[in-house]
Amino acid sequence: MTLGFAAPDLPATPLFVIEEAELEDWRAGLPATQAAWLAETGFSARLGEAQPMPGPGGAVAGVALGYGSAAARTRGRFHLAAAAARLPGGAYRLAEWPEGMALEEEALGWLLAGYRFDRYRKPDPRDPARLQPPEGFDAARIEAIASGEALTRDLINTPAADMGPAALEDAFFALAGRFGAEASAVRGDDLLAQNFPLIHAVGRAGPQPPRLLEMRWGSAGPRLTLVGKGVCFDTGGLNLKPGSSMGLMKKDMGGSATVLGLAQTIMALGLPLRLRVLVPAVENSVSSTSFRPQDILTARNGLTVEVNNTDAEGRLVLADALALAAEEDSDLTVSMATLTGAARVAVGPDIAPFYTDADAAAAALAEAGARVADPVWRMPFHAPYEAMIEPGIADLDNAPAGGFAGSITAALFLRRFAGAARYIHFDIYGWQPKDAPARPKGGVGQGARALLDALPGLLGL
Repeated sequence: MTLGFAAPDLPATPLFVIEEAELEDWRAGLPATQAAWLAETGFSARLGEAQPMPGPGGAVAGVALGYGSAAARTRGRFHLAAAAARLPGGAYRLAEWPEGMALEEEALGWLLAGYRFDRYRKPDPRDPARLQPPEGFDAARIEAIASGEALTRDLINTPAADMGPAALEDAFFALAGRFGAEASAVRGDDLLAQNFPLIHAVGRAGPQPPRLLEMRWGSAGPRLTLVGKGVCFDTGGLNLKPGSSMGLMKKDMGGSATVLGLAQTIMALGLPLRLRVLVPAVENSVSSTSFRPQDILTARNGLTVEVNNTDAEGRLVLADALALAAEEDSDLTVSMATLTGAARVAVGPDIAPFYTDADAAAAALAEAGARVADPVWRMPFHAPYEAMIEPGIADLDNAPAGGFAGSITAALFLRRFAGAARYIHFDIYGWQPKDAPARPKGGVGQGARALLDALPGLLGL
């Protein structure tokens, strides 16, 4: 879906964003009827409050929005989005807001508050509350970011019956077509002929053939390669997941969805770089052709992998894709994947952990994540744990025994395939477990906005 601002020439209701500490002084400067109305209705400027104020003839003269206290704001983000969801349809404009308010964050949150996934139900007939961009504000950039996030959410929210490898390929090619990018796919047994054995092994039992999708866009500038895990549904394979763990596995392609949303934003903004996107799209299913525990597979780059758990399949398909990426020069290679439960245990569902050997890149991502309200956290490529992914019978183990450091060992596994390029790996969750401002329960992008904001520094744009 497309999320956008109201046209700047429309009549718009003014919004007054008020902090709790400033409420008394601000109210004292209002006309007596409005001040009395706010007092009578109990408006206290708490975060998320939205109180219309009366004007002549009963018309709405403006809306007071609560911005709470600095302490309250540390407990969340996208604070105006909560109020936006309570307003009737129409155009609104910011007339007054606190000094230092993160205007871009709040404007983006307002747009994202309008996101609806209505593919399987009747669309909401109500008009949304649309915000006019403030003067001098880069509305096109924020709209591009919001639309990229909407694509990510739509892809994740679509159930596997309608978002299998073929449908993910359709979405991939449709995105490429909109921006004049080149796209190609290697499918089924052609994966073996073209040396993608791990992607084939994981996906060969699925109802749709596995495939590797590739997109290229841009003719000049630094090279950025994005690799996204596209496991459209994960049963766990022969190491079958219990039902409680399988319930959210339509989101196991969240890495590919996030990469595609980011790619859309990059292309919409026309960033001066050469973009390459790789997505291994598979289902990890159970059949007579499923790959098995104790199988030893040979990856594209020649490394052998002992399969000690068929539910650790994401790193296998990413391995072949990263090995392909490493065959060309890249200034930065980034993988995104809903890879391990261990990452969720470590940082919870709201933070995107990432791995890199480059201290400057890590600092840039951390600063960008804080700046754009996309929380990320650096995790270590801890070299002493390399021995944990070396089983002895093969070069690598896809699921080391013991359960320790599961996200770290997965990242170390992937690093073996990333080559000499500067490499960043995100182990994301891709799901909002309950409603929050600008983030309804369901699929969500993580790490993409932080990476987008950091790209100028990372690539010298």
